[in-house]
Amino acid sequence: MGKSGSKLTAGEMKELQECTYFDKKELQQWHRDFMKDCPSGALRKEEFTTIYKQFFPHGDPTKFADFVFNVFDTNKEFTAIYQQFFPHGDASKFANFVFNVFDINKDGYITFKEFICALSITSRGTLDEKLDWAFNLYDLDNDGYITKSEMLNIVEAIYAMVGTMLELPPDEDTPEKRVNKIFAQMDKNKDGKLTKEEFREGSKCDPWIVQALSLEIPQ
Repeated sequence: MGKSGSKLTAGEMKELQECTYFDKKELQQWHRDFMKDCPSGALRKEEFTTIYKQFFPHGDPTKFADFVFNVFDTNKEFTAIYQQFFPHGDASKFANFVFNVFDINKDGYITFKEFICALSITSRGTLDEKLDWAFNLYDLDNDGYITKSEMLNIVEAIYAMVGTMLELPPDEDTPEKRVNKIFAQMDKNKDGKLTKEEFREGSKCDPWIVQALSLEIPQ
């Protein structure tokens, strides 16, 4: 889907309208923009990072771009793009995590379908859909649980990405403190890992979890 210079076929358009929250006009516009930035029809991590950094000029977006790369399945290109939005922070790591989540088939590239499906969830999905997406972001080894070390990786990337844009309370001013606080609230059975249900319920009581993973462009 989305080869260089191509348009979406009627079948592809129908499929995307059924599996996303975008209408035909929006899908056509997103596809044009995607193909303009990625003529090959696939986004590499380097490209993804570059775009992401444009949204975080006050931080280093390379960390966030690395996370996003795993989500979109692109490469260093994703990281390069991501950093343009976060110049004062490191968004590359977070972008890499996100990339891995977008990259559904784990082939190292994000196709238009992978991109638009992820964007649909993060921008217009239900709370449960967004939380499931966030869970997949934190669950780095895809074993169905989030460990403290996995969450620390993501939170460190988020803190590095936002740089000095946020003033945090004393009990959240380091990634370690934030992770310990989250686990104290969410890990009901105290087994050192979070199930999807624990993560969902805990996140609904802690808006930061959802807000921190928002892919919306800061105003």
